[in-house]
Amino acid sequence: MHYKEVSTILSPNNGLNLYRGCEHGCIYCDSRSKCYNMDHDFEDVEVKSNALKLLEEELKKKRKKVIISTGSMSDPYTPLEKSLEMTKGMLELIYKYGHGVNIQTKSSTILRDLELLKKINQRAKARVSISLTTYDENLCSILEPHVSSTKQRFETLKTLHQAGIDTYVWLSPILPYINDTLDNLRGILAYCKEAKVKGIICFGFGLTLREGNREYYYQKLDEYFPKLKKEYIKKFGKSYECNSIYHKYLYDYFVKFCEQNGILYKIDDIFHELHTLYEEESFEQLSLF
Repeated sequence: MHYKEVSTILSPNNGLNLYRGCEHGCIYCDSRSKCYNMDHDFEDVEVKSNALKLLEEELKKKRKKVIISTGSMSDPYTPLEKSLEMTKGMLELIYKYGHGVNIQTKSSTILRDLELLKKINQRAKARVSISLTTYDENLCSILEPHVSSTKQRFETLKTLHQAGIDTYVWLSPILPYINDTLDNLRGILAYCKEAKVKGIICFGFGLTLREGNREYYYQKLDEYFPKLKKEYIKKFGKSYECNSIYHKYLYDYFVKFCEQNGILYKIDDIFHELHTLYEEESFEQLSLF
């Protein structure tokens, strides 16, 4: 871990990352890619030391309430968060200034901040998206070694729903020859149904590989799945998109399941939900009359 002062914290679309890098160790992580120009080891997490000060300055200036999004590049509940409490500080500021929040994570540590999330949800809107990759817990410990288990994430989704917070699942990535099976999909979808998630974000059944994360991923394939690297090189070469040969079959099953159970799955619909405040929803409803 190391600290760094930054000049800005919020993106034009009100997204932010308090950390740069991650300790979760997921073997497929796209954030390792060289295109992001990280100048330090990925596991040597960079903490943006003045992030909360900058965030408060930005939130003070906003005339309109917005949704603040976090978790796109670095998990806001990376293990360091337990002691540093940067994400907790972010949530306190979001509540203080009356904004909403959209969090993406793989960690049950988010439940530490449940009361804060409930307060934000009552005033504006709080939404939480949690990634689920594999139903098999043994496989989970290989693919995502330092993350809350799939079962723990499922229990977290249930707790959040019971607290009145809308939840979503990122169904990704699905790794060809590893977890691209119907049994795996059925297990994850059963969790989603029982946890009463509002939507499932799925861009397809496969993963993306580019310079930086490809090399790390192949290293882990050699370590845990001997001979699979040769299959990847033969099938995908240096392609960015590496789709499962079962992509269409799995996707058709996924769509049918969502439609039968009233779960949102169209990407545009879900992203509209994730970035809409209560006041905007009320205005749209009133405009119909």
